[in-house]
Amino acid sequence: MALMETFYLSHGAPTLAIDETVPARKFFQSWQQSVFKEKPSSILVISAHWETAHPTVNVVDRNDTIYDFYGFPKPLYQIKYTPPGAPKLARRVKELLMASGIDHVDEDKKRGLDHGAWVPLMFMYPEADIPVCQLSVQSDRDGTHHYNMGKALAPLREEGVLILGSGSAVHNLGSRLPYGSPVPSWALEFDNWLKDALIEGRYEDVNHYESKAPHPKMAHPWPDHFYPLHVAMGAAGEDSKAKLVHSSWTDGTLSYASYQFTEPK
Repeated sequence: MALMETFYLSHGAPTLAIDETVPARKFFQSWQQSVFKEKPSSILVISAHWETAHPTVNVVDRNDTIYDFYGFPKPLYQIKYTPPGAPKLARRVKELLMASGIDHVDEDKKRGLDHGAWVPLMFMYPEADIPVCQLSVQSDRDGTHHYNMGKALAPLREEGVLILGSGSAVHNLGSRLPYGSPVPSWALEFDNWLKDALIEGRYEDVNHYESKAPHPKMAHPWPDHFYPLHVAMGAAGEDSKAKLVHSSWTDGTLSYASYQFTEPK
């Protein structure tokens, strides 16, 4: 079954997994009922929490749960989410990327799922029965590099693969605010600019957000949480239509804005 959609999901903080007050939690819990009802053959997650010098896929038979965070409540470290790995998909990703002109794609044969993958997936697919593969980002490259990676991966949709970029639309941990604080103007301006640019199909502006967007360095002091968007965007095709499927905030500077990209029929 071919899939027309790709998604960019803002996963926020790891505490999404245990904090029932986080508004985005209900969005992820409603995934199969309200957002995306088709069951994919496998899932490819491009997570902000895996940065490597070269594109890298995890090639494992079973995904372990990686606790790639420190100082959080104990219950967070007791959660297990261990879906099957997707080694065939991993090698297909490598094949497509190299065919597009990327000359170096690594395989990691030990890595499981970081929290950018397992935290949203534990709500979206709690059965943990769909094979999952992860692909890394390269934070020393630019948006166009990641967009082109996505373009190379577009054929996976024809093979029933659900492509998910996982990051945060606004991600400034150093400027977090106390609970209940209003969202600062710079964060709202970036978030609204992104929404307008995506819905209007100005993907090249998003590729060059550093010079096109307001307050890009405040919204993303480091680009790791933004580049998964570019991969999802590229994988849907340049004529795809973007739709905002969720919007909420925590800590004043973490936007959970999430987007669906759909290729026209």
